[in-house]
Amino acid sequence: MSENSNLNKPSRGGWRSAIFIIFVEVAERFAYYGVAGNLFMYLTKVLGQPTATAAKNVNTWQGVSAIFPVVGGFLADSYLGRYKTILVSTTIYLIGLIVLTLSVSTIPLPIRSTVFFIALYILAVGEGGHKPCVQTFAADQFDEYQPEAKSSFFNWWYVGIVCGATSAVLVVIYVEDYVGWRLGFGMLVVAVGASLLVFLIGSWTYRRQAPVGSPFTRVAQVAVAAVRKRRLGVDEGRGICDEEEISVEEEGGGGARPLARTSRFRFLEKAMMIDEKDASTDKRDPWRLCSKSQVEEVKLVVQLIPIWFSCLMFAVSMSQLSTYFTKQGSTLQTFQIPPASFQVFTGLTILTSVLLYERVLVPIARSITGRPAGLTILERIGIGLVLSILTMAVAASVESKRVRIARENGLLDEPKSVVPMAIWWLIPQYMLCGVCDVFTVVGLQELFYDQMPVSMRSIGAAAYISVVGVGNFLSSGLISIVQGVSRRAGREWLGDNINRANLECFYWVLAAMSAVNFCVYVVVARRFVYKKIIV
Repeated sequence: MSENSNLNKPSRGGWRSAIFIIFVEVAERFAYYGVAGNLFMYLTKVLGQPTATAAKNVNTWQGVSAIFPVVGGFLADSYLGRYKTILVSTTIYLIGLIVLTLSVSTIPLPIRSTVFFIALYILAVGEGGHKPCVQTFAADQFDEYQPEAKSSFFNWWYVGIVCGATSAVLVVIYVEDYVGWRLGFGMLVVAVGASLLVFLIGSWTYRRQAPVGSPFTRVAQVAVAAVRKRRLGVDEGRGICDEEEISVEEEGGGGARPLARTSRFRFLEKAMMIDEKDASTDKRDPWRLCSKSQVEEVKLVVQLIPIWFSCLMFAVSMSQLSTYFTKQGSTLQTFQIPPASFQVFTGLTILTSVLLYERVLVPIARSITGRPAGLTILERIGIGLVLSILTMAVAASVESKRVRIARENGLLDEPKSVVPMAIWWLIPQYMLCGVCDVFTVVGLQELFYDQMPVSMRSIGAAAYISVVGVGNFLSSGLISIVQGVSRRAGREWLGDNINRANLECFYWVLAAMSAVNFCVYVVVARRFVYKKIIV
């Protein structure tokens, strides 16, 4: 079916279409957390990697998985369209899961590790096309100018994601630890294969946005035109280019409306000022003269960049969930529960918190602020950043207690011994991670969808996802830096013996860095101007 046909079919889209797409995302999250949730334990227990090496390998893989969506988003917006990108990437993801299953069962031991890592990075390629498109494609099924409905969609979309992740943490990780890795990964193959079939069944109901060529070209044109006219004075121009541009069309829906002019980044406005050379030519040179709408689109992109940077520290803190939190749990009394399965408390907290956010917090905030969504998107993100500081402080306090009990029982030099302390002590830090996600992660999803130009929304989704990816890379780099500095000081942190790894000090370092980062975020957020649309 052509993505340019049937442009005005209002019967398409809505929740009927979104349900099919959500099913794909739930299955993908089920598969991702079935792998990522227990990857640290596989690397340390089955492949025998040292703790810090395994943590860095997990962070690197998660980082690559979250960086590839930038490429996938670009291809979707520029050439393939979101529908085709989802089909291709889900197929690649399925192939990766099949190879992963074979690597833990039928592949000979000498090359098992190599094939295992190849499979992991095939999954990362599949993630690259899947993650930036599925959420955006689902959101495209709803009308553009219903902010309350869109905000509710992002909340419930995240509930679906968490249901998939929580199911994996509860079921798949248990199967992997107590039945076998082959069966555990085989369950993921079945789930993703079924979701691909469901997605194809719903194809006739979808609104589809046609690719519009490289969105980066439009950004580059504004930058080049502004530089070329940098010496043009405000009084020297012969007006501005206010010509109407063809809006992005969707199957089953309308196009995007023009953006209102804002006062931010005035330098870029020179790109739309008409000088003598522009006035003397019949055809507009897009590298010399850009429309007002194009310049405003670029302003939207530029002002999101500082927000992106100011959320990286949040991702660094949250990356500890699947590495050192799990390592902490492996030393405690687990009551036959896999340590990695305690991530389920994060998922359950998210489910509960979204309900409370929708039914309690939003109505209260709405009555105070008068805004349909209650809180602004940036306020929501900021609350999550504050809670991430508290999360690291709680994790540090619990780790101090664990080390103290290990010392009292003479277990400091016996890292494989069980510390007589219940693993339930870790629940608060897992739950706080869940609350942080409800505020910051959902807020970032909405921000990078709502405040991006319509033609760049897949890239916007990739940009929010890349926060997590770069955060994981930074976490891996920070571990190496901390190890190197502490080693030169004569007392290495984050070594294999977690009882002498000074992990609590590492958590306090993260808390302090997060506090400084929050101050930067406040400054950036106060200068942010939300998108304005001409009705």
